[in-house]
Amino acid sequence: MIKTMTIQETITQKLTDAFSPEHLEVVNESYMHNVPEGSESHFKVLIVCDDFKDKMLIARHRSVNKILDMELKKDKSEGGIHALALHTMTMEEWFAKGKAPESPECLSGGK
Repeated sequence: MIKTMTIQETITQKLTDAFSPEHLEVVNESYMHNVPEGSESHFKVLIVCDDFKDKMLIARHRSVNKILDMELKKDKSEGGIHALALHTMTMEEWFAKGKAPESPECLSGGK
């Protein structure tokens, strides 16, 4: 029996393959939003990689978005990502900050 990867696992695999990050966290934050239980539509990604050195924030985000293009283009009913919070850091930035900022509470959908 072939096990289908979750969206969280897919994101993790694709980013690991593309960047070989020193640190990677992919957090499913869908539970914080007005979506059905078990949804995989809202994610926070913290990726620490020296590939980001000397790149502006927008270039870092574009490189991650390019890797996740297929998941971002799909409708969330088809297993697509509705929201993606990116925190892209170099090792130096990671040591200075130590963690990604907390995500704000969802203000829509009555959750």
